[in-house]
Amino acid sequence: MAERSHDYYIKLVEEDYFGSVTRQDKAAILDCFTENARVTIYHGDNEPRRFAGKSSAGASPLGNFFDHLLANYDPAFEDFTHYVDVANDRCAAHFRVHLTPKADSSYLAAGVLVLQNCNFFRCRGGKIDDMILYYANPSAANASASMPTGFPKQK
Repeated sequence: MAERSHDYYIKLVEEDYFGSVTRQDKAAILDCFTENARVTIYHGDNEPRRFAGKSSAGASPLGNFFDHLLANYDPAFEDFTHYVDVANDRCAAHFRVHLTPKADSSYLAAGVLVLQNCNFFRCRGGKIDDMILYYANPSAANASASMPTGFPKQK
């Protein structure tokens, strides 16, 4: 395993991955992941949502998540704190997310969501191989109804 620098992981996560999400460049986003990458999203007591670079049982295609996100929101990220384990090809980031619904989004009435996230990244070959995402929506605590980000659509 080629050991990469602390700064390499910060650039991969903050500039390459989250920067590409902010720029809404799906090809560049997916280029940050290995071919067999896995992503698991946890939010409160909800069932985990799983995505994969290749088809697998119990996981939706990774591109579907980004199609939904970029079609409905203008995302922005700030206040990063990074934790890097160079020797084990891993890192984590805590940050704030602003999801501004697009004018034609079915989530427009919900307004801007401000989330607190913590993502854990296991890398392989200089790319993200496994990402675990935990998010909290503090504004939902004061809402009368749940305020999910909308993916997947609630039935």
